[in-house]
Amino acid sequence: VLILLNGRSSMSIFNLLSLFLLLSTVAVIFNRKITKLPETSAVLLFSLGMSSILLALNKFISPVVMDVPLQMVSSADMPNMLMHGILPILLFAGAMQTNLRHLLNRVISVTALAVFGTLISIFVFAGGLWGVLKLLHIPISFTWCVVAGAILSPTDPVSVVSLLKKLGLPAPIQAVVAGESLFNDGMAVTVFTVALALATTPSMHGFTLVDAFAIFNREAVGGAVIGFVTGAIAAYTLKDIKDLQMTLLISITLAICTFSVANYFDTSGAVAVVVAGLWMGSDMVNASVDNKVIITIKHFWEMIEGICNSLLFLTMGAEVLIMLPSKDAWPVVLACIPISLIARFAGVSLVTLPLPIKYDSKKRLWSILTWGGIRGGVSVALALGLPEGNVKNIIAPICYAVVVFTIIVQGLTIEKLVKKMYGDSLETSLKELPH
Repeated sequence: VLILLNGRSSMSIFNLLSLFLLLSTVAVIFNRKITKLPETSAVLLFSLGMSSILLALNKFISPVVMDVPLQMVSSADMPNMLMHGILPILLFAGAMQTNLRHLLNRVISVTALAVFGTLISIFVFAGGLWGVLKLLHIPISFTWCVVAGAILSPTDPVSVVSLLKKLGLPAPIQAVVAGESLFNDGMAVTVFTVALALATTPSMHGFTLVDAFAIFNREAVGGAVIGFVTGAIAAYTLKDIKDLQMTLLISITLAICTFSVANYFDTSGAVAVVVAGLWMGSDMVNASVDNKVIITIKHFWEMIEGICNSLLFLTMGAEVLIMLPSKDAWPVVLACIPISLIARFAGVSLVTLPLPIKYDSKKRLWSILTWGGIRGGVSVALALGLPEGNVKNIIAPICYAVVVFTIIVQGLTIEKLVKKMYGDSLETSLKELPH
């Protein structure tokens, strides 16, 4: 606050982190004492409210009000901070809390949703966006529409996993929804990389499916291999260690070093930390490490997850300062919200239609997967990382609007949908959840 009052627009990373941590703490305390909303939605609403106040002050009082906040947000390198700072920690924490046994039992459903469902969602959204742009005579190529579809196809594992824990869905459903949200970003980032290269580099137009498959193997499969190896090393090391501090140190080292090694080999760091995190939540680690140590470790990562989660969604709310759409873009932005829902439904329904889903009815599963497909930090980071220009001025606000809609509208209503569909069975499921 003192920095802002003094008009210092240049902030160190530590000062910026201090300010965001203060604001996120205030938001969480306010929500727990007064509003009592789902935490991710509440923090984002708080941040959006602050951004709206700044925009109003800038318009009606003084145009210099926005100078310092805008320079802070613009100079903070948000895409890098989200993708290489907050998200790896959150992905690791979310994977640790996923029941690996249930996930392996539903591996066909998870793989179909994370790979083929993601591809369907990307191209259905791209087709819808391209049609709207043609209707409004906005000259953007179909390749750029595929880029937008790839940005919005990954669901946010942070929001999804935290919602699942709260709602107490049956364990098989939790495994499918959490597993898909943990792994679909690898496919989305791969398609995003290829489509962005095609859109920005004319020499890439000779690109083939073989090239795309090679990139996918490098990103997703390479990341999974690295995560499997580092996770296995950590799991076997923990068999001979009974000390809480050493166990905690190994888990922190595993999360950070796995992501760094994956980036060094130009593979998906997100996929790598997810696979490594699943090792930490496996029966092998639970059986070899003292139960009290396991509980303490999980509580530690839940606390870290809560802090990072608040920082992530506060940061996303601050991004509205640089992502406001122009007047011409508003019709496209509003049209893309229902298109994103249609694309998500198409992806989850078409890939599971031929599968023998025995653990739930398909209509109920489709509803949960569609309305529970909340987008978050990955989408925002990819949108912010687009090259500057007229295309970004349209695509970035579209992506941001869909993310905000899913977090606030879908995030605040998913609990009612789950209770309506599952009713009294939720109480039984809550008792059966692993602690």
